[in-house]
Amino acid sequence: MRDLILKEPIVGSFNGITDDILLAWKQIRNPLVLPFLRIALIICGSMSAMTFIERVYMAIVILLVKLLRIKRYTKYKLEAAERQLETTKNYPMVLVQIPMYNEKEVYKLSISAVCGMHWPRDKLVVQVLDDSTDHAIRELVELECQRWATKGVNITYENRHNRNGYKAGALREGLSKTYVRDCQFVVIFDADFQPEQDYLMRTMPYLLTNDDLALVQARWRFVNADECLLTRLQEMSLDYHFGVEQEVGSSTCSFFGFNGTAGVWRIRALHDAGGWKDRTTVEDMDLAVRASLRGWKFLFVGDLSVKNELPSTFKAYRFQQHRWSCGPANLFRKMFKEIAYCERVSIWKKIHVLYAFFFVRKIVAHFVTFFFYCIVIPACVLVQDIPLPKFVAVYIPAIITVLNCVTTPRSMHLLIFWILFENVMSMHRVKATIIGLLEANRANEWVVTDKLGNALKQKANTSKSRTKKRFQFGDSVLHCGIWLRGYLRPPLRGCKEGKYMSSEC
Repeated sequence: MRDLILKEPIVGSFNGITDDILLAWKQIRNPLVLPFLRIALIICGSMSAMTFIERVYMAIVILLVKLLRIKRYTKYKLEAAERQLETTKNYPMVLVQIPMYNEKEVYKLSISAVCGMHWPRDKLVVQVLDDSTDHAIRELVELECQRWATKGVNITYENRHNRNGYKAGALREGLSKTYVRDCQFVVIFDADFQPEQDYLMRTMPYLLTNDDLALVQARWRFVNADECLLTRLQEMSLDYHFGVEQEVGSSTCSFFGFNGTAGVWRIRALHDAGGWKDRTTVEDMDLAVRASLRGWKFLFVGDLSVKNELPSTFKAYRFQQHRWSCGPANLFRKMFKEIAYCERVSIWKKIHVLYAFFFVRKIVAHFVTFFFYCIVIPACVLVQDIPLPKFVAVYIPAIITVLNCVTTPRSMHLLIFWILFENVMSMHRVKATIIGLLEANRANEWVVTDKLGNALKQKANTSKSRTKKRFQFGDSVLHCGIWLRGYLRPPLRGCKEGKYMSSEC
């Protein structure tokens, strides 16, 4: 036994394995690896250039729009239309739909906000479309509707015995009710959205004075953006979406993707486009594309925002991103020919929808982030025999990143965290995009994003009343992203200390 212990380790076997690996690497390196990396570099570099050109183009458009003050919605005389509406009292019938599913924490917030909007009571119909499977929650929502009905609000509680078509099915069935026939416009708010009292007065005049307008979309304002690092990073991405992508689409082509909530539709345009369809998980984008192909125009009102909630757990965010990445790719597959052969829209609009809106933003952007930044560039650095142009590897990604983050200047110090997080999420988005393009098993997977609403305030108060615990070294490192500017807060919504970026938050 003593001899076995003191015996020198056998090194030759390990050296033999290492030599075999090096020999195999030398044999496949030149004929296989290098040509593959060269091809991958060319393809990914081309896709990166597409993304770069698209981002620079949108930056130029948004810069001109802001400097020249020519935002599309400013061309309409909103104040004059509001005064005329108040003078004539010719208010149209408006339907407000609130689809929800087991929304215990937020149903009161959305219903109370909608019922408090300024609009004649006899011209407003509120429709709560509750697909909840929890009987206790259904009873609570119905009681809340009855409470507002006693106050004189024309509110109706609708519950289906199935969830066929999910949100699209609920909205479609809600529009088929007999009491909706007199309504000319429909407003949609998800269960966590809280519109301001003047929301209708700031959107309806656009539709009343422009018969070719089908949709007026407001932007989102996040009530829990400062909750944790995850929500701050989401805010950076979504601020770019609303501040740049939606504004550019509205200003140039009168087209952009409907966000599924916080928007007003002309019911005639909605029916003309074929109504709600549940063939993808992005029924809102599906409807917007079909309405645009019928010649209808959209308007994005950037100075009007509606409060809502961001997913504060990584699990909820991951499911949401799967739906948002898989759905557009699947819709692109289904509608490519329909868009290409449509004769009612111009060639410029076809190019904008197919190339810029779908191909570059919904597919190429995800592929570049994952394959180019996470695989090809590191591989080229390791192999070393493939020249990696500095402009392609450094300058283009840097410019794209800065353009994306400039819309949220208060979070510029979190830029490194945002880059790392986006690279991690790119794998999930690429997988979802491929699933959508191939229409695989999870292409129509629908998981409702968890919302906590009232629990946010309760947990915030509870967290403030707790005594501060001593942080361990690992916890303080994970907190550094929030600590950098001195606004470290107790984690909320079930987020444990030091777990901002884990699956528990």
